[in-house]
Amino acid sequence: MAFNDDEKPPASNAGNTKGLVTITEPKFSKDEAALSADEVTAVVELKATSSTAVREGLDLVAVLDVSGSMQGDKLQSMKMAMQFVIMKLTPVDRLSVVSFSGSATRHCPLRSVTQQAQADLKAIVDGLVANGGTNIKAGLDTALAIVAGRATTKARTPNVFLMSDGQQSDGDARQVDPGNVAVYTFGFGKDADHALLSDVARKSPGGTFNSVPDGGNVTAPFSQLLGGLLTIVAQDVQLTLTPKAEDPSAPDLDTMTVAPGTDYTQTTDGGTGVITIKFGTLFSGETRKVAINFKLLESTLTTPYDGLVAEAQHSYNVQGSPQGQTPQDVVIPRSPDAPGEEAVSVKARGVLAEMARRQHAGAIGEARQMADGKNLEEARYKLADAQNALEDIVLNDGEKLVGMLRAELQQLLDLMETQELYEAEGRPYALASETSHGRQRYAARGGDMDAVRLFATPRMDTYLEQAKKFEEDPTAPLPSADEDAKEEMAANPLAAISAPIAFYIKVAIQALQEIEKLVAPPTK
Repeated sequence: MAFNDDEKPPASNAGNTKGLVTITEPKFSKDEAALSADEVTAVVELKATSSTAVREGLDLVAVLDVSGSMQGDKLQSMKMAMQFVIMKLTPVDRLSVVSFSGSATRHCPLRSVTQQAQADLKAIVDGLVANGGTNIKAGLDTALAIVAGRATTKARTPNVFLMSDGQQSDGDARQVDPGNVAVYTFGFGKDADHALLSDVARKSPGGTFNSVPDGGNVTAPFSQLLGGLLTIVAQDVQLTLTPKAEDPSAPDLDTMTVAPGTDYTQTTDGGTGVITIKFGTLFSGETRKVAINFKLLESTLTTPYDGLVAEAQHSYNVQGSPQGQTPQDVVIPRSPDAPGEEAVSVKARGVLAEMARRQHAGAIGEARQMADGKNLEEARYKLADAQNALEDIVLNDGEKLVGMLRAELQQLLDLMETQELYEAEGRPYALASETSHGRQRYAARGGDMDAVRLFATPRMDTYLEQAKKFEEDPTAPLPSADEDAKEEMAANPLAAISAPIAFYIKVAIQALQEIEKLVAPPTK
């Protein structure tokens, strides 16, 4: 199966590509480490610009379940959601529609979504009929073949929406290798194979699993991922951490490891200790936090100093060009009078909150495994313990994060009242939560989408409100993605230039710091 008939789209939004993704100064779990052997956790954060003035073109393949179980309201809900998607896309974006039942059908190549293409695509979706089995693998294979056969790939990001409401009847979708294509899956209703759809999403770079309850509308969950995909500002985002010492004969670093709690491709060079983490794409306004555990050797000095332990460098691709960034030193202050573990500064609270969020996500995973094993009471105790742990978190930004984490746990507790309720709604809720936390990307958990907005971006918030209005009146005018971007720029005209300005300021500061090092060499 090979395709190479994708339509050539116009060039995607171009502009200044400097500073679209930045790295923050590392934050540490303690203000100072001891001169004796010690351990410190640091959080390095990558931030995508809030501006959508520059974005990658979207190549989206929608893989839609049209098996017999989709007849009636489910099929109509899916069709309405696809109408929303089609109306939001612009000529810069391309869409292909694949349906599957006992086999898969490609209804069109990747079409540049012009006004004429919108009419054609709407007609394709309107004409879908539900019958037959559920060959998820065939649908996914077809979508990936469409992506692989593209003739135009520069400054374009390939993505797959895969929606299903049943158990696979042929083949095994888990066997499909998505390569570098992000696959976002949607489990529709209690009979969907949520575990399989979660596995498929997690096998892809950056993909998430989303839950849609029986009777729920599909437009809102689709709108959230679309709000991200239409604001992709960088691809192939990665972070490299290199062990470093001011004096190689007396290093401060013993070992450096990435703390558990993220779900990204990660490699460690056994010889050099260099760690590379690949994040895939970043949506406008998204962040990625990496927690690193440093084990420090006993120092040979007796007075306070700044210990150099590593170098952090990020890179990304935008508009078809690689963007290498200036490395940043990771420096840990060391002192003979370092405060004890009980002393938590304002700076350290952010690190501790991030570690608590990871523990919270881990508790959800453990509770799900208990509930899957019919140990519902133990699962509820695990979630209750996680709720109690949140009481100890003190943040600088008030209760916003803690409030959402509490709401997430409470919804899951409510969905574990009975084994039947858990299997229908609790399991998909937990799986969606796990992929959301692991990928640090919003995922629809089913039910009330306003309650837990973890990792949601401003464009996602806008699209959620648009989706609600669209469900009420599908005939009302709906702004395109280009119109959304113009409105955002009108509301914040400095956003488009703030990223490059910040980039050049940072470069200047780093240059001055290097000059300062040459003038006043370090004592160690």
